[in-house]
Amino acid sequence: MTIGLLARRAAARFGDRPAVIGPDGGRSFTELVDRADRLARALLALGLRPGERVMELLPNGCALVESDLALALAGLVRVPLNPRLGPREWERMADDCGAGALIYDGRYTEETEALRSGLGAARTVVLGEGPGQPWTRLHDTAPAGPLRLGHADDLAGLAYSSGTTGHPKGARRTHRNRIASALAMTHEVLGGPPARDSVYLHAGPAIHTSGLFVLPFLMAGALQVMLDHADAEQILHAIDEYQVTHIALVPTMVDRLAHAATAPPSSLRMLAYAGSPMPVEHIRRASERLTPRLVQYYGLVEAMPPLTVLDEDDHARGLAGRPELLASAGRICPAVDLRVAGEDGRPVPEGETGEVLVSGDPVTTGYFNAADRDDLGKSFIDGYLRTGDVGRLGPGGRLWLTDRRNDMIITGGYNVYPREVEEAITCLPGIASAAVVGLPDERWGQRITAVYSCLPDHEIEPSQLLTHCRDRLPSHKCPKSAHRVTDLPLNVTGKIHRREIARRLMNAERW
Repeated sequence: MTIGLLARRAAARFGDRPAVIGPDGGRSFTELVDRADRLARALLALGLRPGERVMELLPNGCALVESDLALALAGLVRVPLNPRLGPREWERMADDCGAGALIYDGRYTEETEALRSGLGAARTVVLGEGPGQPWTRLHDTAPAGPLRLGHADDLAGLAYSSGTTGHPKGARRTHRNRIASALAMTHEVLGGPPARDSVYLHAGPAIHTSGLFVLPFLMAGALQVMLDHADAEQILHAIDEYQVTHIALVPTMVDRLAHAATAPPSSLRMLAYAGSPMPVEHIRRASERLTPRLVQYYGLVEAMPPLTVLDEDDHARGLAGRPELLASAGRICPAVDLRVAGEDGRPVPEGETGEVLVSGDPVTTGYFNAADRDDLGKSFIDGYLRTGDVGRLGPGGRLWLTDRRNDMIITGGYNVYPREVEEAITCLPGIASAAVVGLPDERWGQRITAVYSCLPDHEIEPSQLLTHCRDRLPSHKCPKSAHRVTDLPLNVTGKIHRREIARRLMNAERW
């Protein structure tokens, strides 16, 4: 199975049913796949060859889904660019992957000047107004002829993140990886194929976690609605307007949505979240104000989600008196082989802490240009990806994630994982979010420092927070200082940016 074959089967099966609605209009299944097919043939007519890397800089919309399918149909390798990263990071990714072309939205004309100059107008496709081959003309002038649909193990895309030196690294994603993820999302997160009347809302960037639902809903013949740069109020309005049944968000946006909601949306059948666990009080608020049908899933750039799932029943039991369940990442999915191991790669006993290792069809085959890099961080041991996540396994195959190895704080000779301290902080009523970092300290090596924000109408002084921590944590894990801020900085995927917090604190910058 390949993505192109999957798309063609969806078009043949669902025909004129609406497939995607976005700021750029709507497409039926037939229209969507026909346009993707024509774009694929037009791209090859530009001189591109299967296996070449094509960068894609598009906002949420029908065109984003068309481009994704077109690149797969053409056998080209999709390299999606995050608009939030900016030109410098895009150019570094282009250098690393040896990009052969760029598909971009005209609103990014100024920011893509360097990328375009390196490729030339013949290898640049523009949606809207801007230099390059017009998107609409390519559709209209696409040559006839069959497309080679390739094989499951052909490279379908590169997913970029930062290496240990900050230089971008591209995890290889094959058709097999993406379809394995789509099947696991369908059966483990969604609980089975969505019904025909289901509606998925892409409220976050579809090149990140929300995009994991593109193929499951395409396979099921259900509608997908695209929003671009939406805030909480706009998301709630769209849920009501389109009677949205499914949505996935990062935890920070889930909590914003819960605060903005005046009544639970009646249409929601699932609200998924990923990227990090949510504090118990945030989960309770989401359950009461949005929907009790909550699902959490865990995965990585290098190992496509879901690797583990905390399902709706787990959330219900957790809120009914088993809060320890809500701190877990859930049960291991059947599609992956996941273990917790020591430094030698051997599994540790249940309940003991170690590094999470994983193998299976959703796991990358490695990094692009890996032979020329020595800063990639993650590695493989006996066929298992070393995730860099620290955790332990409990009864029933459940995984508890302790923290990231690289975030560990060493203070006074003790290892302290920030997440444990952050969980203690967010138990304090009135805390909206919190982060813990280690700052250089002559006496301790690193000094545990907390940064936090408060919910509206709550005033929590740093001294109160420090007292709260001393009541709940061993002394060596307690923050030495705390700083209240309005908002914590987030990275491009919506997670709290610990490195940026540490940088601001070390430079005594004001928020």
